Amino acid sequence: MNKNWMDGKTVIITGASGGMGKGVAEKLIKEHGCTVIGIARSEEKMKKVVAELGDYKDKFTYKLFDVSVEKNWLEFADYLKENSIKPDILINNAGILPKFDRFQNYTVEYIEKAMNINFYSAVYSIHTLLPLLLESPSPAIINVDSSAALMTLAGTSVYSASKAALKSLSEALREELRGKCYVGIVCPGFTKTDIFRDQSASDAKGQKMLNMVSTSCERMVKMIMNDIKTKKPLGVHGFDAAFMNYFGRILPVQGGRLFSAVMKASKMPLFDPVFKD
Repeated sequence: MNKNWMDGKTVIITGASGGMGKGVAEKLIKEHGCTVIGIARSEEKMKKVVAELGDYKDKFTYKLFDVSVEKNWLEFADYLKENSIKPDILINNAGILPKFDRFQNYTVEYIEKAMNINFYSAVYSIHTLLPLLLESPSPAIINVDSSAALMTLAGTSVYSASKAALKSLSEALREELRGKCYVGIVCPGFTKTDIFRDQSASDAKGQKMLNMVSTSCERMVKMIMNDIKTKKPLGVHGFDAAFMNYFGRILPVQGGRLFSAVMKASKMPLFDPVFKD
């Protein structure tokens, strides 16, 4: 195993009970000998992660709490101090994807929920844990963002806003902490995880099209791990993310219109709330 800066580090990962969070946790433990503290809300899923780690299970512990509540982070920080646990790396991976819909159809409560989980959870975690992280000889913060932060699509107003906020926060921190702490941003495109659990894409055509544009979770995890290994400041992964990144910079207005036209022409039930009157 080639020596890497993150070998043997203590890592905190939110959303570690499944998908990309679980995949990254497994690779950190098995390939880099890291000690991982996973954070999620489902104990059933966390127990499954422990069981699947087998001989490596002693390298993984978990805490169950809602990451969108600041008080929970303050209590978690106290737990770390009381147990003399010194974190080196924080990976903010938890997130939700609201249903594709027009902005006026979202309730304020639903908007706040998305902002709290996708943005404020990272605000709370970083604000609370940064003093502890900076005690490490090689501190790092990696925020798993989204291609939605690169270009906003019709029907994603709330999700894109939350992810754009996270990207802006990360970019400011990257400069403020330059030379003191590595800050990385990862912007995946559609990935085959359970983030689509709240979407109405159960029809065969819709699922087939989603699968066509989605990157496998395993491949996405490999790309994220490579970003972290090389301390890449920004990772854009998935061909859909690459297109959104390009059009978002070169043709921000016409690009959004083009993508909207493609979404509408697909006639996927997933997008019906956005385009059907």
